[in-house]
Amino acid sequence: MLKEIFDKVLALCLIILLLPIFLFVSMLIYLKMGRPILFKQKRPGKDKKIFAIYKFRTMTNEKDADGNLLPDKQRLLGIGKFIRSTSLDELPQLFNVLKGEMSFVGPRPLLREYLELYNDEQKRRHDVKPGITGWAQVNGRNAISWEQKFEYDVWYVDHQSFLLDMKILWMTFVKVVKRSDISSNSSVTMEKFKGSCDE
Repeated sequence: MLKEIFDKVLALCLIILLLPIFLFVSMLIYLKMGRPILFKQKRPGKDKKIFAIYKFRTMTNEKDADGNLLPDKQRLLGIGKFIRSTSLDELPQLFNVLKGEMSFVGPRPLLREYLELYNDEQKRRHDVKPGITGWAQVNGRNAISWEQKFEYDVWYVDHQSFLLDMKILWMTFVKVVKRSDISSNSSVTMEKFKGSCDE
């Protein structure tokens, strides 16, 4: 309960404090990429409850001659790269925290289609609220394998505490300043999870 109160109070304060940045980023996206400003997607949260996660849009909607979206690398250009590299795309998730759907710290909310691919141990990542940042994010983010991420997520579930959350928030701040581990080693976005190697 204390963590939830802390999350909501801090989220509200940051939304008010960062309002000029929200407006500035929204204006850049509108001028460079048009609408929509926000990217919304259904994700599973605590106890696998589905909610809509909010992010600033970083990719264009360009399509090929057949009407299919171009590859991520071709749609992530200019302002989108800047927004993602500075993690500004994550700011709208403060509203998810304010609504009680997310926490500042916890396992990242992933795609619904992954729910059927987790093994029993990996499913435990849904025992707590998902976070804007987490233990996996400060230990490699998109530069480590899915299995490593899930190991870090479950470790956090077993060891969560106020002091650990403060440590993760500080490490996240350092990562954002250094702009490290934004992409995977082979793609501008993380490759999709297809199930654990031992499954």
